[in-house]
Amino acid sequence: MAVQLKYRSAHEQAIQLAQELFVKHRLINYSFGFDRAINRAGQCDFRARRITVSRHLVENCSLHEVEQIILHEIAHALVGKDAGHGPIWRAKARELGYKFQPTSWHLMATSTARWVGFCPAGHQHFRMRRPNALLSCRHCANGYSDDHVIEWASHGTDQ
Repeated sequence: MAVQLKYRSAHEQAIQLAQELFVKHRLINYSFGFDRAINRAGQCDFRARRITVSRHLVENCSLHEVEQIILHEIAHALVGKDAGHGPIWRAKARELGYKFQPTSWHLMATSTARWVGFCPAGHQHFRMRRPNALLSCRHCANGYSDDHVIEWASHGTDQ
């Protein structure tokens, strides 16, 4: 999407971009803002009808990456909370122009994660806090599976 940006700060650019994307994709009665999240890039709050992105994301990623996160969240808003990341959401996200590619935010989040988990097949999972409950690998099985339980280890220095 070729957007002509008339503001200087990254936050102002993100606000303008979000407003333009909301109009383009007919997302009405939703507001846009920022949050202080460090372990997720964006969020769609269905009850408050509000999409937020992390201030850290906006400060550390390209505008194209911010656009992708906003499109991700717009897709959630348009299909509803019950769709999750399933086929209905994926089809809508694709229709909007979401590329399903990792961003530098993903790389930054994994490098700052305090915990790393490994499933028996070797898939890595990153978390800021150690999960209290047993989790299984989402890449290996749909739903919980005793055969794919994730083992957690310290990934940083201050656990």
